[in-house]
Amino acid sequence: MQSGSPATTREVEKTIAGPSRVLSVDLLRGLTIAFMILVNDPGDWDHVFRPLDHAPWNGWTITDLVFPAFLFLMGASLVFSLASRAAKGNCRGTMAEHLFSRGGRVLLLGLVVAFFPRMHWTTLRYFGVLPRLAICYVLAGLVLLMTRRLRWLALVVVVILVAYAVLLRWVPVPGFGMPGRDVSLLDRNGNWVAYVDRAVVAWTQKWLHTGALFEGTRDPEGLLSSVPAVASTLLGAMAGVWMRRVGHGRISVAHMRWGLLAAGAALFAAGEVWSVWLPVNKNLWTSSYVLLMGGLTAMILAVCSWLVDRRPEPWPVALRAVTWPWFVFGANAIAAFTFSEAFVKSMLLLRTVDADGDTQTFWASIYDNVFARHGSTEVTSLLFAMAFVALCFLPNWWLWHKRVFLKI
Repeated sequence: MQSGSPATTREVEKTIAGPSRVLSVDLLRGLTIAFMILVNDPGDWDHVFRPLDHAPWNGWTITDLVFPAFLFLMGASLVFSLASRAAKGNCRGTMAEHLFSRGGRVLLLGLVVAFFPRMHWTTLRYFGVLPRLAICYVLAGLVLLMTRRLRWLALVVVVILVAYAVLLRWVPVPGFGMPGRDVSLLDRNGNWVAYVDRAVVAWTQKWLHTGALFEGTRDPEGLLSSVPAVASTLLGAMAGVWMRRVGHGRISVAHMRWGLLAAGAALFAAGEVWSVWLPVNKNLWTSSYVLLMGGLTAMILAVCSWLVDRRPEPWPVALRAVTWPWFVFGANAIAAFTFSEAFVKSMLLLRTVDADGDTQTFWASIYDNVFARHGSTEVTSLLFAMAFVALCFLPNWWLWHKRVFLKI
């Protein structure tokens, strides 16, 4: 079925229309998950365009926006979800139970994805994208159950970011000393984030005989750095609270969009200023990184709102065609990520034999024989990643076509 066809137009209008949907959030979520798959799965990691790879340590690229943007949008969606449940008469206890239930399912899914197919218990990496999503979902949700007032949410974010910055910058790290004096500021191994992650894995290895860090001595989705990631989620929740004011008639749509844009610009500027004293660092999820990425996401969300929110129907054909794939991805975003992980693991597990009798992974075989027949370049690596995104789109399109929206 081609995007922009009459049937597809009806699917889009039936699925995404309605007063309870905030289309800009759905659209940006789909764009974010598709871009996440794109940058996670190039054909050749030795040939990647610089903006499509994470910054090695301090600094940032557009790729470093992906994960905090997803957390930001999760926070916005949490506001709409909790408001809907409250309107149905759910009490705080019931909603808290739902938070822990869903967070537990996402955490379990993350562990299953990490465990299979090799099933090596002793080297299981229980940190990762899905576990961090689960942690942030539950903790941010509990904060929102206590308050949805912007001033109090802002205070919680400020307390988290200031306390985290103080810890990273002015509290001596056991075995290394004072950051910036005895060891370089944000040293790769001599920081509190890496220290806590190593301590946690050492404990689980001793008592549970399991645990591994993604980079050996540290993990980019470790335990301590999940705390400022909660602040990223709460920034999105603040955006959600602001956007809901349109539905209550307290502000106009234009006011909402300009407010998002202005707040995003202010956060971005604050992050840039803070980075002078505490560098932007995705691996450590520094406070300056939270503000910078939150500001960028808020500004992009404002642009998406201008494109699709409260737009009179019928939409222009070009707009439907351009936005449809991202609505499809966004409708089952966690499923899309899980599909991508399953495809990657399967393609790396399967082996083929080349003409010389050497074995190689199915992934490498496809890349070498289809995309890089005349040599691997940044272009061939990107084309492979784009084809892989298209592959991951297919099961999501099937779910969309069948009106199946998985609530993990």
